[in-house]
Amino acid sequence: MLLDTASLYFRAYFGVPDSVRAPDGTPVNAVRGLLDFIARLVQDHQPDDLVACMDFDWRPAWRVALIPSYKTHRVRDVSDAGPDTEEVPDTLSPQVPVIDAVLDALGIARVGAPECEADDVIGTLSTRASGPVDIVTGDRDLLQLVDDDRDVRVLYPVKGVGTLATYDESALRAKYGVDGPGYATLALLRGDPSDGLPGVPGIGEKTATKLLERFGDLDGILAAVADPGSGLTPAQRSRLETARPYLDVAPRVVRVARDVALPEFVATLPAAPRDPAALESLAGRWGLGGSLERLLGVLAGSARR
Repeated sequence: MLLDTASLYFRAYFGVPDSVRAPDGTPVNAVRGLLDFIARLVQDHQPDDLVACMDFDWRPAWRVALIPSYKTHRVRDVSDAGPDTEEVPDTLSPQVPVIDAVLDALGIARVGAPECEADDVIGTLSTRASGPVDIVTGDRDLLQLVDDDRDVRVLYPVKGVGTLATYDESALRAKYGVDGPGYATLALLRGDPSDGLPGVPGIGEKTATKLLERFGDLDGILAAVADPGSGLTPAQRSRLETARPYLDVAPRVVRVARDVALPEFVATLPAAPRDPAALESLAGRWGLGGSLERLLGVLAGSARR
């Protein structure tokens, strides 16, 4: 099981009241919410291995160099914060180091890579995996990794993590009319305002899906643009021709990396904390209470199965 960790702790932050606080009054709703999420996921799905995939660089310079608008709207507009500081709620930022420390003390693998987003870590690990993979994320970009042949699914939270939409190839085609690789092309054609991707003006999701059904992939669509007899409408041809500079670089930005160099780590779910003393200190300092106890109980029970 691969967790898109930031996606999940953002959901926890907005889903758990900020009245959930440490003894000193500091909000810990994202911390406790994430621990509850992990407990529920392990209990319901019983993975043998679990990796919390991290954004070591939420807006990699190499993606921005290709499409300067990439995630621009998320950059915090503060002169001393630096251009690549992400705009996040003031009470969430202080909770992220606590999440890191708790996962480390528990012994849950926390993996990232320089100049890479969690998506790239997930893409790499799902490609390396020799067995079934469940990717837990609220980010539709990762639907491109769905692959029945390799038994890679995406579990998309609908309500917390107790209700998940499961995307295999059948569900992906039913929802979007494409397979995993096709989803990446669909996304770059229609654009994604949440990531600052402009897409091709005038080509929405329905038109993009029809183009993929007819021409197969982006190369096929671009070949159709160059072929007067391909059957593209004049408007479609004009839009795609005008967007050619964007289409030449967008695949590298939209498609997740699958060959990132990662540090060594142990993905096996821990039966007991790696560092009990550190975990006890964190539990007291941050008032992790029942959330941590539930997760510890689930981990111990999982190890006995």
